[in-house]
Amino acid sequence: MNNRDVLLEVKDLRIQFPTEESPLVAVDGIDFHLKRGETLGIVGESGSGKSVTALSIMRLLRGAQVSGSVLYRGAERNPVDLSSVKEKEMARYRGRHLAMIFQEPMTSLNPVMPCGEQIAEAIRLHKPQGKGTVKEKVMAWLERVQLSGAERIYRSYAHELSGGQKQRIMIAMALSGNPEVLIADEPTTALDVTVQQAVLDLIKQLRKDWEGGVIFISHDLGVIAEIADRVLVMQKGKIVEEGPVQDVFRQPAHPYTKGLIACRPPLSYRPRRLPTIEDFTKKKEESLRPEVITPAQLSARLEGLTRQAPLLEVEQLKTWFPVRRSFWGGATAYVKAVDGVSFEVFPGETLGLVGESGCGKTTLGRSLLNLVKPTAGKVRFRGETLSTLPAKAWKAVRKEMQIIFQDPYASLNPRQPVGEAIVEPMRVHGLHRSRAVRVDRAKALLELVGMESRHYSRYPHEFSGGQRQRICIARALAVEPSLLVCDESVSALDVSVQARVLNLLMDLRETYQLTLIFISHDLSVVKIMSDRIMVMNKGKVQEIGAAEEVYRHPHSAYTRKLIAAVPGERGGLSP
Repeated sequence: MNNRDVLLEVKDLRIQFPTEESPLVAVDGIDFHLKRGETLGIVGESGSGKSVTALSIMRLLRGAQVSGSVLYRGAERNPVDLSSVKEKEMARYRGRHLAMIFQEPMTSLNPVMPCGEQIAEAIRLHKPQGKGTVKEKVMAWLERVQLSGAERIYRSYAHELSGGQKQRIMIAMALSGNPEVLIADEPTTALDVTVQQAVLDLIKQLRKDWEGGVIFISHDLGVIAEIADRVLVMQKGKIVEEGPVQDVFRQPAHPYTKGLIACRPPLSYRPRRLPTIEDFTKKKEESLRPEVITPAQLSARLEGLTRQAPLLEVEQLKTWFPVRRSFWGGATAYVKAVDGVSFEVFPGETLGLVGESGCGKTTLGRSLLNLVKPTAGKVRFRGETLSTLPAKAWKAVRKEMQIIFQDPYASLNPRQPVGEAIVEPMRVHGLHRSRAVRVDRAKALLELVGMESRHYSRYPHEFSGGQRQRICIARALAVEPSLLVCDESVSALDVSVQARVLNLLMDLRETYQLTLIFISHDLSVVKIMSDRIMVMNKGKVQEIGAAEEVYRHPHSAYTRKLIAAVPGERGGLSP
């Protein structure tokens, strides 16, 4: 390795957090480097040490014990150990020499300051100059990150912008100081596939005009395959494999890497269940050949499902939100979130609902359950029209129709033990004869979703994201529903946890004959879960059909765009 080409070198990095019992080792003596003009991908499950590694480079970790060295070779080429410089000096390196894009732009942007002013503040901090010149530079950056309507964006606050727009603001802020090292920590995790693709293309385009290096952190191997030159695979604080991205992903050597790649939902075939990391670390590879469901079997299943009377019928459903009112209070303009949608769902079927952020999927799911009141149209469940039901009658319907929300932490009461959260809906609906029986049932449900009965008394903050999502599934199943709406229920999970949750949902569907409406912006996940797929765009149904047919032979240009944007398709990671 030629040291002149190395921009950043990390040596024997160790990070641990003090706990009541013994120190928790988050990163255990890792070494890696970043070259000029290179994009280095770091991939691994949640808790593998990816993000704390990035934060330690920027010296943004608090309450951790960090050792090792971080050598930065800037324009002057003299190495500086960032781990040992004083905080005041480190503040001069942040932004001007090293910058970071954080995972969640909404929590990283100031909610009470216009976005343009936040970029201007970053420019003034690192390169002081006249006010007029600063605004010109901000406008140039807004155009450079492909934000249309730069003047409007400059004046807008974070809550007025979409996730993709906020992330581009963060990219503009990070690059406005012209740093040599850009660290992107899960910058596309919460974005839909088309916005994600636009952000990846933007970073690749900016890299062509810039001599710095990028450290790109993600749990999505498809994203890493598209953007990285070299990849590090992290597990439990250690680097278990590294090398050129195509070499590592096409011929992985470590069982953990093989498991990560296998966990991704395949687009070329339909397995009965997804492999998990545990399969590769505990079993022999020859026993891991997936059982594949053939197109003929899928077709026969769908034909059998559609012969039944529909469980749910939706007719010309509209959910509009007023955005402007007259002097007298009447609405004069609307956002047509759901605009004349009609479809049917059959008992035991999984209907996948896919589309970009803002297409109306989540609003449709909530409108079906009357969590958002529809503006017009009809929803019939078991032949009964729900729009004419009196308020008291909705209690019985809610028992039959349940929802799993995207953010499990926000949908659990932080002051309530998770077991009590499962018992509560049973009590509300008068299920089972006593509290003791309900508690036993809650513990059985915890075990059913892969948890342990001893977890009954623990609180939500004591669990990982994947565990919390399983608890939410157990809570939804507590009232024995017929229809389950899964609203982006695996979107924020890493691929290994996602595989376990998807396998769980598939098992529960067969065991309890559940009917699912599976909402996601990720077409690869929707395809593996669904009998039919419905594609939404701007509040309307773009197309609907058998899952394989929609993927193999999409009718609309919009669906073709969604398929083309699936991470890994262009990066060569598809099976």
